[in-house]
Amino acid sequence: MIELLAPAGSMDALRAAVQNGANAVYLGCGPFNARQSAKNFTPQTLKEAVKYCHIRGVDVHLTLNTLVSDKEMEDVAEMIRHAAHCCVDAFIVQDLGVVQLCRQIAPHIPVHGSTQMTIHSLAGVQLCAAMGMKRVVLSRELNREEIRYICANSPIEIEIFAHGALCMCYSGQCYMSAMIGGRSGNRGRCAQPCRQSYGYHHWEDKYPLSLKDNCLVQYLKELEEMGVASIKLEGRMKRAEYVATVTAVYRKALDEGVVTQGMTDALMTAFNRQGFTDGYYKNKVNRSMFGVRENVKDDPQWLQAARNSYENGETQLVDVSFRGVVSVDGSSLTVTDPDGRTCSIEGPMPELARTTPLTGSALAQRISKTGGTPYRCVEVRTHVDPGLTISAAAINSMRRDVLSQLTALRARREEKPLRRPAKVDIYPGPRSIPGLTIQVTSKEQLTPKLLDTEAVMLYVPIHILTEDMKLFKALMRRGRVAAVLPRIVHDGELPRLQHDLADLRDMGIKDVLVGNLGLMIPAREAGMRIHGDFGLNIYNSAAMNVLRDMELASATASFEATLPQIRDMSKGVNTELIAYGRLPLMVTEHCLMKNRTGECSCQNASTKLTDKTGAEFPIIKDGSNCRSVLLNGKKLSWLDRQDDLAKLGLWAIRLYFTTENPREVDRILADYLEPNPFDPGACTRGLYLRGVE
Repeated sequence: MIELLAPAGSMDALRAAVQNGANAVYLGCGPFNARQSAKNFTPQTLKEAVKYCHIRGVDVHLTLNTLVSDKEMEDVAEMIRHAAHCCVDAFIVQDLGVVQLCRQIAPHIPVHGSTQMTIHSLAGVQLCAAMGMKRVVLSRELNREEIRYICANSPIEIEIFAHGALCMCYSGQCYMSAMIGGRSGNRGRCAQPCRQSYGYHHWEDKYPLSLKDNCLVQYLKELEEMGVASIKLEGRMKRAEYVATVTAVYRKALDEGVVTQGMTDALMTAFNRQGFTDGYYKNKVNRSMFGVRENVKDDPQWLQAARNSYENGETQLVDVSFRGVVSVDGSSLTVTDPDGRTCSIEGPMPELARTTPLTGSALAQRISKTGGTPYRCVEVRTHVDPGLTISAAAINSMRRDVLSQLTALRARREEKPLRRPAKVDIYPGPRSIPGLTIQVTSKEQLTPKLLDTEAVMLYVPIHILTEDMKLFKALMRRGRVAAVLPRIVHDGELPRLQHDLADLRDMGIKDVLVGNLGLMIPAREAGMRIHGDFGLNIYNSAAMNVLRDMELASATASFEATLPQIRDMSKGVNTELIAYGRLPLMVTEHCLMKNRTGECSCQNASTKLTDKTGAEFPIIKDGSNCRSVLLNGKKLSWLDRQDDLAKLGLWAIRLYFTTENPREVDRILADYLEPNPFDPGACTRGLYLRGVE
């Protein structure tokens, strides 16, 4: 049966989820989860939460789905050890280094790849499986046929988000909150800038980045038939009443196979942003998917009903069977749960009945009264010798005592031995001055000056390399050219990409720049050397060494890391850093311009969003696909401080050209050789100095 996985941002929310029918809950403990603003759990309350859930037959998935620095790795290891002692049922992980750490310390606990890993293709799922993960949470942007294809071919379990908030950006690829205010979504501190107002070219009171909440309650049977293992309800930041209502609606829809108007009304009452959307699932990606939260007064009747569902007594969740015996040798009661756990208790010696002797049916009736407990009696077998009786109070006491024993037994799990994690090797980087890599996004940026510039690698989008043979030959004469692959490539788009990779390999291109785990296997199968881009979110030494194990040629350090972090990070593979350019803040399934005008104009370098402060965010395409990349308004620049970058052990620093015209490209190349003073009005140092929360 498909798992219903509900959010638990607090103990009240956890009780709300469990009492309303969740099969599993996911929660955070400590600082290493993607919802730092939720109440979350302490190490002590985590232990209590796991016991509460396990007694009631509910699994607990612990979120460790943030990027982790080298200095935090020991704390993460301690959290993994503590969670394993508490007997959590799964870890939900983003960071490649933390995936490895979980597998080393507690290999018996399944690791689930978080949606923060941006897995949106079968090849991405297969890579996660090869890394030892047992489940992957797919990106929310996939449609039903894409989900169906992945489920049909996946070697591991698939989980999808079925209800709740939709990020505008592919999860794991949003850097907007970090760049604007230092609050990183990849570190659990997102300030939700997508929910703010923006205009095109000038500020307007409009919300082109605010999506309605997802709602797939109508499609649960279809999802189960596809082979989806778990449907996830978003909402660790939401209150317990919301969790109670949404969990109850989805439980009822799963159990009864119907969705009534009352159920959809309940979802609307709990929370909505001008309604809901199923646009991604139905492959109808358009303006109808957008909405904002309107200030409406809570319905007091709804609030009270929601609270009553988890505050007043117990929902009977666990099926049990009883065996009651009343004989001349004594009385006893045995209970068995669905997992075969059995507890028995001896009762008082029966007496000879003075009036009405006890019957088997009367004994069964009294034993089966399990109200007020987590248990539902589904079977009672009895044996009663004729002419005997025991009091109703004695039977009730036996039932309470044997269920208490069962509760204590169900709260326990066999603790398996934990292992000591392997020491993270620190590979020093070169002490020489780093080389130069150059990345372009348009043909016009490939100026004669650029082609004459000495660089260890020139990164060119794959669609440019394949569409202009004359230009291709000129680039090949230059040498050291790598094809830049789009960060987002769905399964339906992969055959074309594989064809292009094969053609490029035949024509002499041997290198590719990859920013998503899902392209590792296709690139390797094409015989390419892989260079890791910023989208892989390499934030610590362990993650860098994972790429070494994957035999990458180079990797880009996360631009959310500080220079000291990058300096101290293992250089398990050649490491580069983006030193100049407009940093990409979002990559969206939506074409932002098409949503406004009905036509895509992302190729126009003047296309931009503007916020209420006047800050501008240019929009470009993700490769040749009609997906949008939202860029930072100010350009990152460290051209005047290359001496500082030379101390970091880097293989190369990158100039990243996005909206620049040919003349600007040539000027930046000149600045690289003879830097001009830093202009704080037009440029930023990014996060390399201030870091992120």
